[in-house]
Amino acid sequence: MTIGEGRLLGEGNHSPIAPRAPARGRQVIPSWEKCSWSENRQSKVTIDLITALPQVVRGPLESGILGRALEDGAGDDGPVAEVRVHDLRDYAEGRHDQIDDYPFGGGGGMVLKPGPLVRCLEALAEKHGAPDDVIYLAPDGERFTQKAANRLSRSDYLVLVAGRYKGIDERVRRRWITREISIGDYVLSGGELPALVLIDAVVRLQPGALGDARSALTDSFQDDLLDAPVYTRPASFRGMEVPAVLRSGDHERIARWRFDESLRRTRARRPDLLAGEDAPSERPSPEDDGASSEKTA
Repeated sequence: MTIGEGRLLGEGNHSPIAPRAPARGRQVIPSWEKCSWSENRQSKVTIDLITALPQVVRGPLESGILGRALEDGAGDDGPVAEVRVHDLRDYAEGRHDQIDDYPFGGGGGMVLKPGPLVRCLEALAEKHGAPDDVIYLAPDGERFTQKAANRLSRSDYLVLVAGRYKGIDERVRRRWITREISIGDYVLSGGELPALVLIDAVVRLQPGALGDARSALTDSFQDDLLDAPVYTRPASFRGMEVPAVLRSGDHERIARWRFDESLRRTRARRPDLLAGEDAPSERPSPEDDGASSEKTA
């Protein structure tokens, strides 16, 4: 398995983490192309996750597409990503391994102390170098979108900080965190589930994570549209039929149908997606749509 755990030793004089500069040659490319496989990258992405509850993330990281990507990948080239989980309590000090304390000024809830977090961040930087980003999962961060996932998928090394309780000390946010991300306008008990959402979204875009690399390009939001309806066998189920166009073998008609249905669904359910500058204005070609070369019975 490529899911690592455990404390990184190496106490001493550490310097604050600074994100490294982007690799040269990375160009700005439009919409769905802003993902890892479009660069034909050779190295795998590495993600360090700092959490007070490592047991919460173990199961999802070992299951499904994500688990296969971290263990074997979809091809013969081995894992396509590495996720290392670090228990924040390994960096605590004192008899009780305390990682949280009451907030200054009073009020309910607890706050994660700066000491354990910074010691962990500095130990990671000493051993692995500066990351592309140190991301704190927080409800007041920028909204996580598919475009953000695409861009993050092109990173080589990310560090994620999962908060707990009322959050982390503001001084850590100001000096050591380089990016803050929210998965929605609601509050969870901690940042572990949002971190798993981000990891899944980034890892599935790595070359070799999916059996069909182009499958991710037709997902909802890749072109500011929701995905078109999908069907599988049988062609008739309890009186409901699969649209004839999908069984026609005419790839141009299928591509047009999928685009029209995608646009119709987006207008009905998420019209806000069509208000941006990147809203699609023309139908994709059959090759872009990824239509199969076989008829569906």
